[in-house]
Amino acid sequence: MRFATRAIHAGQDPDPTTGATIIPISQSSTFTQAAPGVHKGFEYSRSGNPTRAALETALASLEGVGHGLAFASGLAAENAVFSLLATGDHVIAAEDLYGGTVRLLETTVRTRGVDVTYVDGTDPEAFEAAVTPRTRLVWVETPSNPLLHLTDIAAVAEIAHASGAALAVDNTFATPYLQQPVALGADIVVHSTTKYIGGHSDAVGGAVLTDDDELFDRLRFYQNAAGGIPGPFDSWLILRGLKTLAVRMREHEKNARVLAAHLSAAEGVDMVHFPGLPSHPQARLASRQMSGPGGMVSLRLAGGKPAARRFLLALRVFSLAESLGGVESLACYPSEMTHAWLPEDERERRGIGGGLVRLSVGIEDVEDLIADVDRALAAARAG
Repeated sequence: MRFATRAIHAGQDPDPTTGATIIPISQSSTFTQAAPGVHKGFEYSRSGNPTRAALETALASLEGVGHGLAFASGLAAENAVFSLLATGDHVIAAEDLYGGTVRLLETTVRTRGVDVTYVDGTDPEAFEAAVTPRTRLVWVETPSNPLLHLTDIAAVAEIAHASGAALAVDNTFATPYLQQPVALGADIVVHSTTKYIGGHSDAVGGAVLTDDDELFDRLRFYQNAAGGIPGPFDSWLILRGLKTLAVRMREHEKNARVLAAHLSAAEGVDMVHFPGLPSHPQARLASRQMSGPGGMVSLRLAGGKPAARRFLLALRVFSLAESLGGVESLACYPSEMTHAWLPEDERERRGIGGGLVRLSVGIEDVEDLIADVDRALAAARAG
């Protein structure tokens, strides 16, 4: 079956008891056993739940891997991967990352005695130079948040594996519809399913996918032991959203292409970050490892922070909000929202301060989105 068909059917057979076409919400914390240890595959909902199991199967199918695990949030999923590390281990991470990931690395992972080195995610040689005998994990987002940098997954996977390390890829921005990291050499894929996979801004969740049996066993043990799992209703909501992932991503991408091109020619815009633009420094890599550039666009306004604030406050169709990937368009000011935890000088060094605005382009009529940003740009220029 092809992608759009699997999104609707994988792990989602009709209910054997009632024939219900849609997977039921198994709102039960425990499951009756015929005898001690004799059951129908489920004992206690932290360890496994039928609705969550359907979601995990569907996600694994879409990423083209054998195993999927659902978590209560994207950060819970990330922490599961970081649980693979022990004191004395070393992580190499691409520098442009979601602020919550940096916070997790700096305030939780380091306190376990794990060293972290940040490198330019666009340069495979930087990863190679950072490898030590203790390197156990390489972590990247591609496209990255918020600058939409790309990492050459195949090249970095080769470097990681040569050193005995695993490569984990946060695939949230691209989704499995546009990019499948394991097919390119990655060992682990992570998603915030809150975003494009859920797609409707009404559920929080995360996922870890892998084709490696040993890694899966360790991650599944952690999932059960730590208990950071999504409830049945959140699992059901995300599974419902997953059914329309293909059609939504086509619309997100179509609108983002038009809007990015429009912004590139707009007065008062210094730079537009979007992998679908010929001007993007990694446009060739984008065409090689992705089937499309996605629905995220970042822009840098010429007037810096004051212009960015005027722009954001003048928007009417775009909502000023954190998160991304919903059907509605969202605008975010990373330096004071998603990446506010970073010290100001570090934000500036990473290129996240000043006039940088991140747009999650929704599936509204693109002419309305263009009119909205034009009005906001006029306000930004007005001073």
